[in-house]
Amino acid sequence: MTEYLFVQVGVVMVIAGILAILAYRLKQPLIIAYILTGVLVGPGVLNIVQQADVLSGLSQFGIALLLFIVGLNLNWRSIREVGPVVLIGGVAQVVLTSSLGFVIGSALQFDSLTSLFLGLAFSFSSTIIIVKLLSDKDDLDRLYGRISVGLLIVQDVIAMFLLLVLGAWHSGGSVTSIIGGSLGKGLLVIIALWILTKTILPILFKFVARSQELLFLVALGWCFALASILFSLGFSIEIGALLAGISLAASGFSHEIESKIRPLRDFFLIIFFIMLGTGLALGNLAQLWLPALVMSLYVLIGNPLIAWLIMRFMGYHPRTAWLTGTTVAQISEFSFILLGAGIAVGLVAPESIAVATLVALITITLSSYMIAYNEEVYEKLAFVFERFGLGKHGENKRGKPSDYILFGYNRMGKRLLPQLTKLAGETLVVDYNPMVIEELALNGVPAMYGDAGSEDLLHFVSVAKAKMVISTIPDIMVTLEMLDYLRCHRARGTIIVTAKNADEATRCYQHGATYVVVPSLLGGDHLGQYLKAKKIAKSGWQQLAKTQKIL
Repeated sequence: MTEYLFVQVGVVMVIAGILAILAYRLKQPLIIAYILTGVLVGPGVLNIVQQADVLSGLSQFGIALLLFIVGLNLNWRSIREVGPVVLIGGVAQVVLTSSLGFVIGSALQFDSLTSLFLGLAFSFSSTIIIVKLLSDKDDLDRLYGRISVGLLIVQDVIAMFLLLVLGAWHSGGSVTSIIGGSLGKGLLVIIALWILTKTILPILFKFVARSQELLFLVALGWCFALASILFSLGFSIEIGALLAGISLAASGFSHEIESKIRPLRDFFLIIFFIMLGTGLALGNLAQLWLPALVMSLYVLIGNPLIAWLIMRFMGYHPRTAWLTGTTVAQISEFSFILLGAGIAVGLVAPESIAVATLVALITITLSSYMIAYNEEVYEKLAFVFERFGLGKHGENKRGKPSDYILFGYNRMGKRLLPQLTKLAGETLVVDYNPMVIEELALNGVPAMYGDAGSEDLLHFVSVAKAKMVISTIPDIMVTLEMLDYLRCHRARGTIIVTAKNADEATRCYQHGATYVVVPSLLGGDHLGQYLKAKKIAKSGWQQLAKTQKIL
C-alpha cells in the first residue's frame, strides 16, 4: 500500500511538472497547470488518484503553512492603516455580494434557501489562491495587497460565524450560547498568545535559533501545535496557523523561518491545487452549465465591481480599487464547506455542490489571469477609470507649485519628510492612501490624495516645476509613467525615485531619473561606510543603534 501511494504521488508530480513547464513556457500562471493536473489524474479522465483522503490530508499542510507564512509577515502597523476599509469594506462586500447572489439564484429557479446559501458561498474569496498569486508577484506588502489580505481575514471570520450558526442548528443547541462560547474562547486564546509572545516564545526562539535545523523544527511544531489546539476548540486550522505566524512576526527570526519553510509550503500547496482539480467531476453538465456560467460571470464581474465601488466610496484611487477588486474574483474553499453544512442540515439542494464545482473551475482559472495581469489591464482601461476623477482629496484647489514633492509617505517617506520640511520652500506629500492624507492634514502637513502615475495629478501639482521630486513608490510601472511625464515636460529639478533591484534602476536611469534608490544596495553601502570607519567594537554599534528611530 505504501509503495503504491509513493508511485501514485510520483506519477502525479511528474504530470504536474510537465504541465508546469508548458505553462511557464507559455507565460501562464502555474496554478492553472496544477489544477489541470488534478483534472487529468482525477476520476473523470485517467483516474490515477485512488487514495484521495491521504492526498487531501497532505494538502491541508499546504494551507496551514501558507497562512503561517502570511502571519509571519503581518505588519500590524500596516493592518491598522487599512483597518477601516478592511472592516467596513469586508462586511459591506459580503452583504452586497450575497444579496445580489440571492437575486440571481432565485432568477435561475433555485429555491429561496439554496439561493441564499449560494449567494453567501460565492461572496467568499480563496485565501490560498489570492495569497499565493500576490506572493508570486511580490505584492503582499503593497497597499492593495494589504487590503486584500485584510478583506480575506474578515471574510474568513464571517464564514466561521455562519458555520457556528449552522452547527448550532444541526445539533439543536442554542445559537446564542455557541456563539458566545466561541467568542469567549477566542478572547482567551488571544490573551494567552499575547502572554506567550511577551514571555516564553522570545526566550524559546532565541535558544533554538542557535541551530538552523532546530529553528526550522520548532517553528513547524509551534505552527501545527497551535493550529491543532484551536481546531480542537472549534476554530479552523487556517486561523490557528495564521495566529501561530502572527505570534512569531516580531520575534526577529521571521525571515529565517519563512526561508526554511517556503519550499515545504510550495510542495504541499501543489498537492492542494491538484486535489482541487480532482474534485472537479463535472457530472450533470448538461443541466448545470447555464446556472454555473451565470454564477461564474457574476463572481468574475460582480465581485470585483462591488469591491471597486466600495473602495471608491471610501476615497481610494481607481488604481488601488481596481487592483483590490481583481483579487476577489473567485470562490473560496469555505464556499464548499458552507454549502456542505447547509446540505447536511437539509437547508440546501444537493446539486448546489455541483454548481459550485463548475464555478470554482471557471473562476479560479480566469481570476488567476486577472490577478497576474491586473496592472496591465488597468493601463488599458485607465481612460475609463479617469472619468471618475481622482477622488475627493484630488479636487482641492492649489496655489503656487510646491518646491519639493514627496510621492509615497509610508516607510522611507516618513523618514524623509522631517528633513524636507527644514528646507526653504513648501513640501507637498502625495499618497493614495486616504487615511495617510487625513493624518498629515491633522498635523498641518500639505498633502494630496492621488496616484503618481496619473498625468492629470502630475499636471495638477505642477510636478515639472518642482525643485526636487522624490518618489518612494517601488512600483516600476508607476515610476516609469512619472519619469516619462517629467521628461516630456522638460523638468529641470532633481528627480529621485525608488526601484526594487538593479535592473529596474537601470530602466529608471534610462527614463531620466537623477538618482535611483535601491533599498538593498543603499543599506549595504550605508553599512559599509561604518565598517570602513572601523567601527567594529560592540559598544560603538550599540551607541549607533540608540540613534535609530524605529517606530
